[in-house]
Amino acid sequence: MTSMAHDLAFLIPEILVLLTGAGTLVCEMLRRPRTALTVAVSGLLLATALTLPLLGVDTSVFSGTFRIDALSIWAKLILLPATVLSLLLARAELHGSDREGTVYSLLCFTTFGALVLAGSGDLMFLVLGVLLSGLGAFALVAYPRNDAATEAAMKFFVFASVTGSVMIFGLTYWFGATGSTLLGALAGLDKAPLAAAVGLIAVIVGLGYKASLVPFHFWAPDAYEGAPLSVAAYLSVVPKIGAIFALVQVVRDLPVSGGWPLLLAAIAVLTMTVGYLAALVQDNVVRLLAYSSIAQAGYFLLGVVAVGVSPLALPALIVFAAAYAAMNLGAFAVALQTGRTLDAFAGLGHKNPAVGVAMVLFLLSLTGIPPLAGFVGKFLLFGAAIDAHFTWLAVVAIFNSVLSLAVYLRIVVPMYRQRSDAAAPIFAPEPMPLARLVWAIAFVFTLGIGLAAQVLLGRLT
Repeated sequence: MTSMAHDLAFLIPEILVLLTGAGTLVCEMLRRPRTALTVAVSGLLLATALTLPLLGVDTSVFSGTFRIDALSIWAKLILLPATVLSLLLARAELHGSDREGTVYSLLCFTTFGALVLAGSGDLMFLVLGVLLSGLGAFALVAYPRNDAATEAAMKFFVFASVTGSVMIFGLTYWFGATGSTLLGALAGLDKAPLAAAVGLIAVIVGLGYKASLVPFHFWAPDAYEGAPLSVAAYLSVVPKIGAIFALVQVVRDLPVSGGWPLLLAAIAVLTMTVGYLAALVQDNVVRLLAYSSIAQAGYFLLGVVAVGVSPLALPALIVFAAAYAAMNLGAFAVALQTGRTLDAFAGLGHKNPAVGVAMVLFLLSLTGIPPLAGFVGKFLLFGAAIDAHFTWLAVVAIFNSVLSLAVYLRIVVPMYRQRSDAAAPIFAPEPMPLARLVWAIAFVFTLGIGLAAQVLLGRLT
């Protein structure tokens, strides 16, 4: 009993997130959407505060099945505030619509699934995390109840069902070869190369769809376009980071002799290149940002391939995750306030200079321009890849960063031309103060993370 109480004490933030989701759902059942939002935001902020005392802890609970380490702790410190910003965006966009409180509840439950993924120490937690973060996401995409949203949600569901089944099937090979479901037992796979390869491919399929890695990315553009913009913003950040951190939890215990770093490096190249090339031809800003988020997932893999080899790998992944959450949510918040097409951005820089400057900053940060947060994250990732003897991968990533500039200029250039008639946002054409609040907060963090990290890097070098 004492041991269980000790373990549960480490899981108080996760338990609070789960209770917050349930409390939000009760408020929706009572038709109190505003109260539901208050409960959701308060619960997630409290869970974030309760996570702070765990910084520096490196342990596991429940016989090693769930890890309390830097990845799972920083996942909470990044994903919980990101979910709060997504809740505010959802309020701005969906205020007054049917089942508004249900969206808030689903966001909390889906975030809980992402946290389960990030702290996984057992194969069963990988499966549970994928299911928990997936079921809520399907409903969120289908929320508008129109043809585009329904079609996108069905594609999302079918794709998830197939990839999830493949992952579960492949994990049975790992269990059969090691006799354990613990990730810590994966070191024994060096004696079973075939089982190691099958399981690895299955895990990459299952988590790769979650992170929208190429070639498991096909659902993302349609889902982002069909869903409410606030949901698209959320999907581009929270489940993606949870899946990437779960992949790190897996590979840190895999024998390097299995060749997984080279496989992930190849996927990184494909993901970055395909994402940006597809984004170049998009006229819909949401689809452009969707392909951008696909490409950004490839950069995360630079840190993953260096896990266990470079001491920069984990810090780089954490810094880039925080930077990515801020700049991507900021870009989607501006799109929510402005519109879904490139025409909607025409003349924005002249009509609303503050919004224009914020959007330019977010896009430059996504490109990796100093001294912004995106630059610091990518700089660390490049260093980690070079430490791991993947210099060629860092070079390819740098070339893709140059390509990304052409992608983001497709939004920036119309912003400083004469405005044309723009398509209004689907749900809320009126001014949205909450959307302005979100991009303002994201602006501060995008600039602040970059400047603070620059000072830190200056002291280290």
